[in-house]
Amino acid sequence: MSALPDIAQPDVTQTEVTLQTLRHRYQAVRDHSVALAAPLSAEDMTVQTMADVSPTKWHLAHTTWFFENFILHPHAKGYRRFNERYGYLFNSYYYTVGQMHPRPQRGQITRPGVDQIMAYRAYVDEHLLNLLGERGDDPELAQLVTLGLHHEQQHQELILTDIKHVLAANPLCPAYRDGSLSAVVSVAPLEFLPGSRELVDIGSEGADFCFDNERPRHRQWLEPHRLGDRLITNGEFLEFIRDGGYRTPELWLSDGWATVQAQGWDRPLYWNREYNSEFTLLGEQALDPSRPVCHVSYYEADAFARWAGARLPTEAEWETAVEQAGIEPVGQGGHSAFHPDTAQGSGLRQCFGDVWQWTSSPYVQYPGYRAPAGAIGEYNGKFMCNQMVLRGSSCVTPPGHARITYRNFFYPGDRWQFMGIRLAKDID
Repeated sequence: MSALPDIAQPDVTQTEVTLQTLRHRYQAVRDHSVALAAPLSAEDMTVQTMADVSPTKWHLAHTTWFFENFILHPHAKGYRRFNERYGYLFNSYYYTVGQMHPRPQRGQITRPGVDQIMAYRAYVDEHLLNLLGERGDDPELAQLVTLGLHHEQQHQELILTDIKHVLAANPLCPAYRDGSLSAVVSVAPLEFLPGSRELVDIGSEGADFCFDNERPRHRQWLEPHRLGDRLITNGEFLEFIRDGGYRTPELWLSDGWATVQAQGWDRPLYWNREYNSEFTLLGEQALDPSRPVCHVSYYEADAFARWAGARLPTEAEWETAVEQAGIEPVGQGGHSAFHPDTAQGSGLRQCFGDVWQWTSSPYVQYPGYRAPAGAIGEYNGKFMCNQMVLRGSSCVTPPGHARITYRNFFYPGDRWQFMGIRLAKDID
C-alpha cells in the first residue's frame, strides 16, 4: 500500500503537502461517516436484523477501533486506549489480535450507547491527528492511515446497506431520508459490445492505493465475447419472473435452486409481492422498469443470464472493457437518492455508481499474490474461498473509493448489498 499522492501547493515543502493532504482526508472521511449516521435515531443505530447486518453504531465504533488498534496503539508513544474492553466488542475478524464478540449478536450491545461511541471517535481522532502532526511524513504510518481510510469508506457503504435492511424490516417502511425518485424514462434496448480474443493485463500496478487482493497485475487470456452495454433493468427481470424463472429448476445452479426453495425467493429483495413497488432509502417507491434491478444474489443473476441465453462476464472481461473504454470510476454516481439510476447515452455505461455487478469469477488470489504479514494480512486473503467477485461500484459507494481494479466479493447467496446484473455472451 502507498501513501496518498502529493498535491503541489505554493510555499510549502512536499512533506508538508503530503501531511496536509492526509490530515484533511482523514478528517473528511471521518466526518462523512458521522454525517451518514445523522438522519438516524439512537434506536435505529442499535438494531441488527440479520447476522450479516451490523448496527450503525457498531460500524462507527469498529472503524475507530481499527485506527486505535493498528495505528495509535503501536505507533503513538504513551497512548492509552479509550476503553480496554472495546477491543472485544469492536474487533470484527482479526483473530491474530484477539477474540471478539459474536457477529450475529452485535445488536444485543445496548451499551456503550451512541453518545459514548461518538466520544470514542473524538478521542481517537484527536490522538490520530496529533500523531500525524508529529510523524505524518513517516511512509509506513501514512500507508496504514490510508488503509484505515479506505477501510472506513467500505463501512460507510455498509452503513447505508445495513440500515436499509433495518428500516425495511419496520412495517411502517420509514425512509432514511426524504425525497422521491426521478420520473420514469425509457431505456434503449440492450446491445452487446464485442470483446476481442487477446492476452490482457489486469490488476493494479503503480503507486496509487489499492487493496492487496488487486495485485499483482498479471496476464489473462480472453476468448472472443460480447459484453452488455448497460445493466439489466427491473422490467427485464420482471419478464424473467413472469416467465416462471423462480419456478424453473433447470435455470438454476444446484445450490441456487436449494436456496430458492429454502428461502422462498420469488422476487428480488425489497420488491413487494405485487411487483409494483420496492423499498428504497427514500422509503417505498414505485417500481421503475427502466432502473437497474438491484439486490439480487449471484444465484439469481446466473439464473437470469441462463434464461436470457447469456452468461455473466468474467472479471477480466469486465476490467478490460472498462479500461479500454477509458471510463473513469466514480462513487455514488451523482445520486443523492442512494438508488441506481436509468442508463443514459450509448456505448459501455453504468459501470460505476449504480450497482455492483456480479461476475462469473470466483474470489481467489491472483497469480503471485502474497498476503501481507501480521494482522493486516487477515484483511482480504483469508476470505479467498467460496465467494464470487463483483466489479464496479454502487449508488452508496462513497466518492473517491471506486477503482477499475477493485474486487468486491460476497457469498453467492448474499443479496442485501446493492448488487445487479450485466450480461455477457460467447462468440461462436
